[in-house]
Amino acid sequence: MAESSSTAEKPCVDVSIIMPVHNAADWLQESLQSVLLQTFQGCMELVIFNDASKDNSMAIIQDWRQKLEAAGILMNVGGHDSDTPKGVGYAKNQAILQSSGAYLCFLDADDIMHPRRVELQYETAVQQQCAIVGCRVHREPDGSTDRYTRWINNLSPEQLTTQIYTANGPTVIMPTWFCACSVWDKVGGFNEGGKGVPEDLIFFLEHLRLGGQVRRVDEHLLTYRYHPQAATASVHRETIWNIQLAALQERVLVNWSNFTIWNAGKQGRRFYRDLSLENKAKVAAFCDVDVKKIEKGFYTYEESKDVPKPRVPIIHFREASPPFIICVKLDLTGGEFEKNLASLNLQEGVDYFLFS
Repeated sequence: MAESSSTAEKPCVDVSIIMPVHNAADWLQESLQSVLLQTFQGCMELVIFNDASKDNSMAIIQDWRQKLEAAGILMNVGGHDSDTPKGVGYAKNQAILQSSGAYLCFLDADDIMHPRRVELQYETAVQQQCAIVGCRVHREPDGSTDRYTRWINNLSPEQLTTQIYTANGPTVIMPTWFCACSVWDKVGGFNEGGKGVPEDLIFFLEHLRLGGQVRRVDEHLLTYRYHPQAATASVHRETIWNIQLAALQERVLVNWSNFTIWNAGKQGRRFYRDLSLENKAKVAAFCDVDVKKIEKGFYTYEESKDVPKPRVPIIHFREASPPFIICVKLDLTGGEFEKNLASLNLQEGVDYFLFS
């Protein structure tokens, strides 16, 4: 008897929806319902990796299997039942290794896709093979993270690649990612460090370092839930700061001979202290609008072992010279900071970068 080809029997999958699951019973019903309601006309599979859930997540998934498969959505469920979860990065990698799709659509088990999400992001990703494609989001509950949500939804196409060093993390958020499987292959998968590791940020920065692109479909295609159990709540600001600072020094400051730190306050001084010795030497001045700081004249780096200790001038922002690293958070001063910045007619990504 002739040997049959196993590859020929496998369905040709266009899109794999990648869903890591850990104790998600409170949200899974709506999330799985949103998969069922997708308008995408191609072949789609839902790939779930259960990361040691101890609630009834798996029972809910099994209840939905028949509905999803009846609608033509393939189901691929894996996982483990160890005593402890192995983390989001591990679960995503395992789900992708189980998948068959040419494109990956990431969906957190606590979020809800709007019906045209896969359809519209697939159209963009086919045209942008080297891009991570995001979308605009609706935040639930309403008003829970107003500044962050405005930032997510209102970045310009250019800012998707310039505002990558802020505390907000990736400029397109992980639950909205859609990309060719080759993007994941090129980066080499997600960091599997476990709880407290921002695997999405690490992947995102490496993707850009390797020449990858980032795009956004400018429609609200996901309801992004905010709750204390979310994985992002376990990531400390200090961890994000260190990752972002390393990337900024490696990719931006290495190309500058000198620069100005915009903010002579706590954040600006901390930024200066955490720079490498080589980059500290490039700081020409701090700039600010605070009269008391400017009248002080200098910031003295007391922790330095140099004699005399470095003294960095503090000047008014209008007297300062670009390029700038801006250690000021946006959207907090009623538009005053943004107005001051705009008055200098600088180009973001050339004359300044935000680190806030």
